[in-house]
Amino acid sequence: MKKIWICLSMVLMLSGCEDFLDTENLTKKDNSNFPKTETDANAALTGVYAILREMTPGEDGQSFFMTAELLSDDRFGGGGPDDKRMHAVDRLKKVDEDMFADVWKQDYRGIYRSNMLLECMDAIEWTSEETRNKIEGQTRFLRAYFYFDLCRLFGTVPLIVATEPVNIPRATADELYAQIATDLKLAIEKLPAKPYNTSETAELGRATKWAAQALLARTFLFYTGYYNKESMPLNEGGSLSRTEVAGYLDDCIANSGHDLIGDYRNLWPYSNEYTKKEYKYAQDNNLSWIGETGLNVETVFAIRYSTKATWDHPWYNNEVALYSSPREPVSVEDIFPFGKGWGVGTVNPKTWENWPTGDIRREASILSVEKELPNYVWGCDKQMNETGYWQKKYCAINARNENGELENWSRIVYPGIDADYQLNNIQDLVIIRFADVLLMAAELKQDAAPLNRVRARVGLPAVAYSDEALRDERHWELAFEGVRYYDLLRWGIAAEALAQQNGVKVQDNLIETSMNMSDIAQRVEATKGLMPLPKTQIDLSAGVLEQNPGWGNEANMN
Repeated sequence: MKKIWICLSMVLMLSGCEDFLDTENLTKKDNSNFPKTETDANAALTGVYAILREMTPGEDGQSFFMTAELLSDDRFGGGGPDDKRMHAVDRLKKVDEDMFADVWKQDYRGIYRSNMLLECMDAIEWTSEETRNKIEGQTRFLRAYFYFDLCRLFGTVPLIVATEPVNIPRATADELYAQIATDLKLAIEKLPAKPYNTSETAELGRATKWAAQALLARTFLFYTGYYNKESMPLNEGGSLSRTEVAGYLDDCIANSGHDLIGDYRNLWPYSNEYTKKEYKYAQDNNLSWIGETGLNVETVFAIRYSTKATWDHPWYNNEVALYSSPREPVSVEDIFPFGKGWGVGTVNPKTWENWPTGDIRREASILSVEKELPNYVWGCDKQMNETGYWQKKYCAINARNENGELENWSRIVYPGIDADYQLNNIQDLVIIRFADVLLMAAELKQDAAPLNRVRARVGLPAVAYSDEALRDERHWELAFEGVRYYDLLRWGIAAEALAQQNGVKVQDNLIETSMNMSDIAQRVEATKGLMPLPKTQIDLSAGVLEQNPGWGNEANMN
């Protein structure tokens, strides 16, 4: 039977040399001589983290984050007429047989790198057990992270925990989540219980004990909700209960040093000091961006970007912001303070309309062109699914430079950044905020206290705990942060929520029309809310892998 390498057609992190004339390899790193030292181990770990950054754009925006956003009831496909994959994801349809090939390969590339480093742990020359535990804990966190992405997208996938090439069928959900839970539990045990310190910036973007606790809670809630379970299995027997997972979050809340920042609106870059000079919303509310240099105690785990993006390495910049910004305006002056992008993920007007009156998070999270952009021009570059609403959290942000020209605000701080608007978004992609930790604790314990702590931050009165109150609070607090769709799935209400998109008025390249989502509830039922496996991977497996239900010919766009 044909064998496939670990990521099922991935590019390996390290490639060995062929044995030429039986000479010893003295110049190149391969598995025979790397990693051997703590310095090597840190370099290998950095290589695992690099996958997080590389996978956030994905081919045609088919990253986990963008897919989760387009699947939600808050956003439409958007983009231009040729962005058919975005339109297909929005409707749980397909336009080709290989829509998620990049996501699959990138996640398995990350798993392979994690497996390689874990296999080498005993061969590395450690100076202390503490350092070994810290690196192993982070690696286990990352492997769990990659598997959780795959499991939410595809349901079940092959479970591969070694670097040997294999061709195996999918594991069961219980087996996969047992591995995820075991890795995260070990990460919690091995990572130091060191409180977050805003004066220490050397390890920003690295996983911590607190991030592992939060990710474990997120996986527990999804697994038990989606699969209707009471507990989460562990390898070698045993399980984690709701009470145990809630205890981890209690530890995080009490001892992590993470907290809510004072003003919700200061979490997002549009409140930066350079943009604020001309942005009335930021001026009127006296906003001041908390930044990402270690001062943001609310960030529990984030994917970090840099100033070094080029067209050879575009993933160094945050392409989520590029995809999610208004599409190629006539002039950037017309959309100030927001910058231009590719127009993907326009906001459902019902999200704006249904947001409770008096909640400051609505205008903090959604750009209403009617309220904020009097010179906005509709239909730029054949914009599709245009609604007059855009999300603000991950959007290109402009400011005026010393010459009076508008450019990405990051170039004022870091003049060396590429001037191309497609390469200069550098804000972090925040995966877990402390507000989410509080809301997960409230849900696990059915306790209103953590929920009301989140509400108090935005000036809202306390409420009694109920599932409805919890679900509403998660919606408004975490909108456009990649969690909404999978909340809907695990609560069992995705079909009902997504059906509310049907008939919503939009403009497609200036033509007034409405969203055709008449069969979305049936698509959720047929697919169970999961995505199709890439056909290239099914073919490579020689039939060992089978396609998910609901993704036959009936799933074609029409």
